[in-house]
Amino acid sequence: MPQVGDGRVEVDERVLDFRRLGERIEPGPKTYEIKFWMATALPILMAEGFFLMLAHADVLMLQQFRPPDEVAVYYAAVKTLALVSFIHFSIGATTAHRFSSLNTAGDPAALAAFLKQAIRWTFWPSLLATCLLLAMGKPLLRMFGPEFTNGYHLMFILAIGLLARSAIGPMERMLNMLGHQRACAIACATAFAVNIVICLLLIPILGSAGAAIATACALLVETVSLFLVARKRVGFHVFVWSRQQSPSDSPH
Repeated sequence: MPQVGDGRVEVDERVLDFRRLGERIEPGPKTYEIKFWMATALPILMAEGFFLMLAHADVLMLQQFRPPDEVAVYYAAVKTLALVSFIHFSIGATTAHRFSSLNTAGDPAALAAFLKQAIRWTFWPSLLATCLLLAMGKPLLRMFGPEFTNGYHLMFILAIGLLARSAIGPMERMLNMLGHQRACAIACATAFAVNIVICLLLIPILGSAGAAIATACALLVETVSLFLVARKRVGFHVFVWSRQQSPSDSPH
């Protein structure tokens, strides 16, 4: 990598290698698989979009029915517990390329073993972080103001959904790497729709607790959907407590 020292920048040797190759090898014809790129990228974009909307839909729906002070309490509780999601995100970001390489190598047993390991890396730290945040929930919420401790019980409801999602680890990343990005997009879209419907039903009755229940149910639906996709299309039984995973003879 380029390094800076004494005011001088050392040029990466790879840049020089590319320059030498350009002098010896003439440019060849170029082809672009635009249709294939779009068919691959659009479902991933849709899945990420639905996930982002799912992360904010409860707050947006709550403010349509409840006063601002209740929305503020709910928002503080949600974002405090959302720190657990960073574990899921970091594991997914660091394992996605490995899923792709194992799938390309045609080794379903190694892929299943690595997935099981990734699930453990996701679930147990998430469980520990959730327990710590719940144990310290009231002091953390009190930092926003004494009235914010009224949202402490909401953290327990939301924790159910977050732990359920972490129980299958970075499943959506693996499915995307194996070419099942459309199924992931459908799962995220279904979870988002479930969240909206339950918010409309429960928020007028239960207030912020209804929004928390809607979010937890949406994450449960997403978890079950991804689990079923992995079992049907790839042949993996993917939960943190499963003793064995049954990979299909070859990844699809």
